[in-house]
Amino acid sequence: MDLTLTTREADGKTVVSVGGEIDVYTAPKLRDKITELVADGRYRIVIDMEGVEFLDSTGLGVLVGGLKKVRAHDGTLELVCNQDRLLKIFRITGLAKVFPIHGSAESALAAT
Repeated sequence: MDLTLTTREADGKTVVSVGGEIDVYTAPKLRDKITELVADGRYRIVIDMEGVEFLDSTGLGVLVGGLKKVRAHDGTLELVCNQDRLLKIFRITGLAKVFPIHGSAESALAAT
């Protein structure tokens, strides 16, 4: 399955809506998008994972790498995730304590 990425600006944040599977084959596409946004001076990023069907360790690595990139500029990388199977991955790996995880894009945008 392929990975789809759509980007929009809202409330001073850049929302990247992700659809499909984030795995060893597609994760570089997401990494490149985050790198491009940071290079453009966008340091407040929300990754909307509502359309994500699968996430592996490579995808987690890309998210952690993205977090490091925005933090280097005092930025934030927040996640929108409301699927139990994905939330379980974040809990098991301890990343639920690292990333702010929201149940909807609206709540992510409302957060400071």
